[in-house]
Amino acid sequence: MKHTGGCLCGDVRFEVEGEPSMVGLCHCRYCQLRTGSAFGISIYFPTTKINVISGRFDKYAYDTSSGGKVVVDRCKTCGTSLFWELKLEKLRGLKGTAGGSYDPPTFWYKIEHEVFARSKANFCTIDVPVSYTTSFTSLPVKHEEPRLIGG
Repeated sequence: MKHTGGCLCGDVRFEVEGEPSMVGLCHCRYCQLRTGSAFGISIYFPTTKINVISGRFDKYAYDTSSGGKVVVDRCKTCGTSLFWELKLEKLRGLKGTAGGSYDPPTFWYKIEHEVFARSKANFCTIDVPVSYTTSFTSLPVKHEEPRLIGG
């Protein structure tokens, strides 16, 4: 199975192959700020199953409260966030892809869980099988600015 997608301006095109390793919604403040929305949809694939067909990227990296580092690949032309890697042992070898960036049928995947429900917008009534107040990968090691904590 292959699925294709891309950015808003169309410069970046990509395809993924096979079934995703993990699919989830994230309500953390980082994803809210990264997407400019109430949550992010992350479709994780092994990095070897993601093929960038065209386009150029800017990278943006930040540290999380659990001591991990996130590296986001954005289209150099329009700024759409398309891929990210969380430098955590539990996610080694996986890359997140933006759930809204796929070509029709856009929402072909099944959401398995949501994380950081403590920051979930009160208008979100998405039915998911498993909900985590923070995340199964979150082990805070530093204090965050109030704007990044959520809750």
